[in-house]
Amino acid sequence: MVDKFGASLAGAAGASTVPATGVFAASRPDRLVWRVGALVQAVADALAARFAVCVVQGEVSGFSRAASGHCYFTLKDADGGAALVRCAMFRRAASLLDFVPRDGQLVELRGRLGVYEPRGELQLIVEAMQRSGEGALFEQFLRLKQRLAAEGLFDAERKRALPAYPRRIGVVTSLGAAALHDVVTTLTRRAPHVEVIVYPSLVQGAEAPAALCEALARAALRGEVDMLILCRGGGSLEDLWAFNDERVVRAVAAMPMPVVCGVGHETDVTLADFAADLRAATPTAAAELAAPATDACLALLDALAGALQRRMHDRIDLHAQRLDRAAQRLARPGESVRQRLRDLDLLAHRLGAAARRAVESRAVRIEQTEGRWQRAHALGIERRSSRLAALQSRLQALDPSQVLARGYAWLTTDAGHAITSVRHIKVGAPLQAVLADGRAEVVVKAVQENLPQRVQDNAPR
Repeated sequence: MVDKFGASLAGAAGASTVPATGVFAASRPDRLVWRVGALVQAVADALAARFAVCVVQGEVSGFSRAASGHCYFTLKDADGGAALVRCAMFRRAASLLDFVPRDGQLVELRGRLGVYEPRGELQLIVEAMQRSGEGALFEQFLRLKQRLAAEGLFDAERKRALPAYPRRIGVVTSLGAAALHDVVTTLTRRAPHVEVIVYPSLVQGAEAPAALCEALARAALRGEVDMLILCRGGGSLEDLWAFNDERVVRAVAAMPMPVVCGVGHETDVTLADFAADLRAATPTAAAELAAPATDACLALLDALAGALQRRMHDRIDLHAQRLDRAAQRLARPGESVRQRLRDLDLLAHRLGAAARRAVESRAVRIEQTEGRWQRAHALGIERRSSRLAALQSRLQALDPSQVLARGYAWLTTDAGHAITSVRHIKVGAPLQAVLADGRAEVVVKAVQENLPQRVQDNAPR
């Protein structure tokens, strides 16, 4: 079958017949030997004939866009299978996209199968792409993000400010990672005085989440750094998946010191970025955010020193002027004494004037008080005289002698008791009648009691 397939394409593929030697020559006097390029081209032609146009569904991984506008990525099974195919989408087809593909996205591709000759790899030349929902990993990413956000693990209130001038910075990453070299190089260039302590860990693979948690726990237990950088280089969603593990995210949120997360490239986002106190676009950016540049700090110190020196000189000049003025006053004591005498004269004049004004004010107040008192006294005497006249009139009206002067008499017994009713009088009893101009002794001959008006009206006639 192979010989038949090779013979049919021998002329087009440039196959050549070479003489055989040894055992092979004895069994096969003539055989077909392919050049590598011809074999790859033959396979490519066969694939193009068999799979002229095909539609395939899968999950995008490792998507990148070159400066030329061509896009390259890998398409893998969305159900987690191991199968994958490399894809190339040239600029003309990529310009027709109405969305930006991202890792983990489920898409449908229409294209043709071919072979990339320089590497002899199977690839799919994509002519059209459309979204077909989110990939399994990306869906898991979104669900976990929503759940952890609901717990408040990503709240802005939990974020802590980075120390302004850290003395030690911890780095959690792989010892062989380029990210560690970038961080150390950046810190050496910007802040060579800062000590860097590395907590090595795996950053990719199934064992990476446990290793990252162990490294974070070790950094928290030792407590020897002012802040921590969690970093690694870029990669696909699967490569960065350890930083989306729930254990790692919770460990980052529970760290006692501030954490800067610089995982992947600028477009890569992991759940550890949300849990960290600060997200950096790259490991280099994380190092730049972690420590201020030494040159800038020295420039600030120079500025502060200059300001302090100027303030000190200003204060010294001020005190020197005060000393000069004090020396001038001390050199002329007579002028100071004369100034004090002038002050005393002024105070004595003001004191005399104040005393005169006080006496005059007191005299006016006394005069005003005396006038008010005289008026009040006269008014009081007048009121009391009027009241006395009224009381006298009432007293005179109540005087019994005035009543007797009008013809009335006052009857008393021999003992001097006043008689107020005929019931107290007996016939023949001696009485005394007191009149206005004297008294008379009388004897009672008869006694008649006034009956009530109703009884008088009912009496017989």
